[in-house]
Amino acid sequence: MKFKIGILLLFILLIGCMNNSDTGEGDYAYFGGQVINPKNNFVVLSVSEKVLDTVLLDNANRFVYRIDSLKTGFYTFKHGDEFQMVLLEPRDSIMFRLNTLDFDESLVFTGVGAKKNNYLVNEFLKNEVEEKIVFKQCQLDPDVYENKISEVRQKKLKELSQFKEKYAPSELFSNIAMANIDYNYYFKKEIYPFVHYGYNKNEILESLPKDFYNYRASINYSDAFLKDHFTYKSFLRSNINNMALKTHMDHSENKMFKRNSVCYTLDKLTLIDSLIEIPLMKNEMLYHYTINFLTKNEEEKYNETVMASYLSKSNDTKNNMLVRQYAAAIGNLKSGYELPDFMVRDYKNTEFNIKSKILSPTVICFWSHTAFNHFKDSHSKLKELQAKYPEVTFMSINLDDYELDTVKKTLKRNNMPLEDEYVLMNPIKTRELLAVYPLTKAFIVDENKKIVKSNSNIFDRHFEEDLLGAINR
Repeated sequence: MKFKIGILLLFILLIGCMNNSDTGEGDYAYFGGQVINPKNNFVVLSVSEKVLDTVLLDNANRFVYRIDSLKTGFYTFKHGDEFQMVLLEPRDSIMFRLNTLDFDESLVFTGVGAKKNNYLVNEFLKNEVEEKIVFKQCQLDPDVYENKISEVRQKKLKELSQFKEKYAPSELFSNIAMANIDYNYYFKKEIYPFVHYGYNKNEILESLPKDFYNYRASINYSDAFLKDHFTYKSFLRSNINNMALKTHMDHSENKMFKRNSVCYTLDKLTLIDSLIEIPLMKNEMLYHYTINFLTKNEEEKYNETVMASYLSKSNDTKNNMLVRQYAAAIGNLKSGYELPDFMVRDYKNTEFNIKSKILSPTVICFWSHTAFNHFKDSHSKLKELQAKYPEVTFMSINLDDYELDTVKKTLKRNNMPLEDEYVLMNPIKTRELLAVYPLTKAFIVDENKKIVKSNSNIFDRHFEEDLLGAINR
């Protein structure tokens, strides 16, 4: 009942705004919504990486915003560290309702233009579910696997056809929905060699049907309209990985593939530079692969080689500076070095240097509201590890720049104990100091506060070996 009343009130407010506005020609749209369990009192609207406006929520955590001189396409709305996209066309009047505790799953659109956006959100959620299934199906033979994913694609095409027949959406939406189906299908084909069991990826590539990747000839690697679309971006990364794999295997003497080898990384950077023409897209992809390499590389001598290749191809001043800072931070986090000083706060609101709590072998993990599944999975894994290794201290640190009570409520709501849970005193500076990327990164530190490993991962199959190394020092 509260949901219906909230939407009704918002709809009345929106209609009032429309009635008070001019009714002349011109492209405009209304966009509004209600945020349940808000993390702050505003929503940020953006288009093409540029902030359009910061809109304050009212006392009921609602807002309505009119976009004049509308540029048809995807707009991003961000609240806290979460974001989602909405497709806006002239004269749309779209409202949403979401709960920050379950951001994407709770998102519902209503109003003129809502049907197409609910369709796109539902497809996004379906793709997430399908991805888990596909990882198992990748162990099938190529022909069988292709039949499986083709069946899913045909089902999606039928559903899209029914949607178009029922609602008669614009040609623009139809093209986007079709691209979403196609690129999701292509993504599944690109990941096959990586997920399929076996370390000899060259043999896997050679076992594929000759026409397995025929669609590549029609790919637009610089699609300005889709450049921010999640499915398109996921496909591009998988496609770059796969094509660089073929190049790498052609000139590599070692046929046992190493995902984070310097040679393979250089092949990816070269391929990105040759294929992608839009500077923003190219810079983002170059940055992604370079940071990913620096995060996982354990041979420092190769960092400079990859950085030199990256800097010769990227013209993004900000990202270039971040890469240099990240590489410098990693240089201070080597095995045997003492853990850097940084301040945290516990849930009794007490501040202290983290090292004052390190009196035994310790694992330091991180979490954020932006990755809720990781939050739940990591805490479940830590509980399992604590039972197995009682002599080890397992710390979990929240990275968000939120009020202490906000983070505390999240832990309590999910029945997480507050012991060995902390928040950073200076999140931005400390994340840079500790080079926290990706979010799964974990530190293993011995009882003398010396780093055993700074780029560990509690979900990695070798994690417990590294942990035992710290225990037995």
